[in-house]
Amino acid sequence: QVQLVESGGGFVQAGDSLRLSCVTSERTLAMGWFRQAPGKEREFVAIISWSGGTTDYANSVKGRFTISRYNDAKVSLYLQMNNLKPEDTAVYYCAAARSVNPTTDQREYPHWGQGTQVIVSS
Repeated sequence: QVQLVESGGGFVQAGDSLRLSCVTSERTLAMGWFRQAPGKEREFVAIISWSGGTTDYANSVKGRFTISRYNDAKVSLYLQMNNLKPEDTAVYYCAAARSVNPTTDQREYPHWGQGTQVIVSS
């Protein structure tokens, strides 16, 4: 079982920035960040290929969020979130896919972290 450990969430004001991190000791393939706001279904935020050469973002975060990863003995996944908005408030999850090519289909991600809470106040 792949273990993913997220960190970096918090309470911020609108316009602030946060950087989420996710670490795993496993050699993961494609990875992604997803989020779930209160009362809503979990949704895709950003995905990245194994090499980091391919990324994709939800329209709602394009231009504000940046996904990146560092592959070493451990794999570190990051989500830099700038110009945060109240609608970004959610629990953010990192996930590891079953393939090298990233996909927005959550069914292709068998491994999930425990989530980290982000609250953005207006």
